[in-house]
Amino acid sequence: MLIGTIAGIVAAAIVVLIVLFKLCWRVAEPNEALIISGSRHRTEGLADGLGFRVVTGRGTLVTPGIQVVRKLSLDLNEADLDVECVTSQGIPVQVKGVVIFKVGDDTVSIANAARRFLDQQKMMGQRVHNVFAGHLRSIVGGLTVEEMIRDRERLTGETRAASGTEMEKLGLIIDSLQIQEILDPTGYIKNLAAPHAAAVQRDARIAAAAADREATEAEQEAFARKAEATRNSGIQQAGYQAEMDTAAARALQAGPLAQAASRQEVVVQETKVAELEGHRKEQQLQAEVRKPADARAYETRTKAEADRDARISAAEAQARETELKAAAEANRVKIAAQAEAEATKARGLASAEATKATGQAEAAAAEAKGLATAEAARALGLAEAEAIKARAAALAENQEAVVAQQLAENWPEIVRAGAEAFGNVEHMVLLNGAEGMGEMFAKALTMGGTGLGLARQLLGSMNPATEAGQEADRPARPAAGTTTHPIPVQADPGA
Repeated sequence: MLIGTIAGIVAAAIVVLIVLFKLCWRVAEPNEALIISGSRHRTEGLADGLGFRVVTGRGTLVTPGIQVVRKLSLDLNEADLDVECVTSQGIPVQVKGVVIFKVGDDTVSIANAARRFLDQQKMMGQRVHNVFAGHLRSIVGGLTVEEMIRDRERLTGETRAASGTEMEKLGLIIDSLQIQEILDPTGYIKNLAAPHAAAVQRDARIAAAAADREATEAEQEAFARKAEATRNSGIQQAGYQAEMDTAAARALQAGPLAQAASRQEVVVQETKVAELEGHRKEQQLQAEVRKPADARAYETRTKAEADRDARISAAEAQARETELKAAAEANRVKIAAQAEAEATKARGLASAEATKATGQAEAAAAEAKGLATAEAARALGLAEAEAIKARAAALAENQEAVVAQQLAENWPEIVRAGAEAFGNVEHMVLLNGAEGMGEMFAKALTMGGTGLGLARQLLGSMNPATEAGQEADRPARPAAGTTTHPIPVQADPGA
């Protein structure tokens, strides 16, 4: 019974001790500090005791009823800044920012914050705003709008440095200070940015125009390449189609071409047969017509030349005989007259009578000589007329023979005239030797032959009637296509 009682007392005592321990034991959270007051304690970092104790991050015993325990938050706090300032240029601006702060982790900072904000922790942001607002106005008053815009780090640094001492006295530390926005009610910043905005807009338009131009050029180039590809494809297709059409046409024309080739061979053979037949007929005409005709013409020409030569020889002999007779008679008369004159003179006749006799003798001699000359001229004219008549008859029968005979008679003069062309040549260069020399003399000798065609034309125009009258008596001309072989005529040496 006693044991049970003792055990109950002990258990009750343990329970009481546990309850008392729980009532006396306080633990500080990581984000808070315990401020224990009610007894005199020395605070680390402070020369004088503050009458309270700061506990962070651990537990401690507190005497209930004697000591009071309160908590100070160590969490981050935020204070929004919205401050109206005036720059050194006198331009009003509105600066907006944010301050991130907290109570310092050291005992001094916690003690300072506890003494100022322990019962007014919610007012901490407002107090910080007021501190920063004053310093921000002071700093902005020494800057221009351009400096504030271009160098916000300077504004932030100077504001943070100016507020640091006061924040330290408040037991607060600044984790972050950010200037979020600078507003300009007067539009100064907007006007300040206008040139840059215009330049940026200009550059943007230029860039857009350049990009549009490049895009257009690329599109046009793409269209051109597409058109070129289409053209090349069309050309190739047309070429292929042309080749196909050509092959088809050749296939269609293969049969007619083969027939035409066969017909061509037949025509060639028929042409050769016709040529051979014509050659045969030409040879037949040569043998049956031309050669007999040439023989008859040669016979007629030879007879005409013989008759002409005989008549010419007889006329020339008669004229010569008449001339010799007249000369002999005149000489005889002259001698007789001289003899008579001398006799008369010798007989001593008067000079007048001798002169008269001499004159009469001379007159008689002159008369005889004139009669002889006239007779000789008449005989020569008759001979020439007979010769011309003979030549005309021969010319009517065969012009070529007469012209050839005349050429033969005058051939020495013709050759001499052709050779005179070389008389004034001092130096002559022949490229092909003796053969060239022979060709040159042959050309010189044949220069006179060009008169043959002119003589034929002249004779043909002078004797159309004679040719028409004697056409029936001429030998048959050679057939067309036959070759004429001229018969050489031997010139008369005595002509």
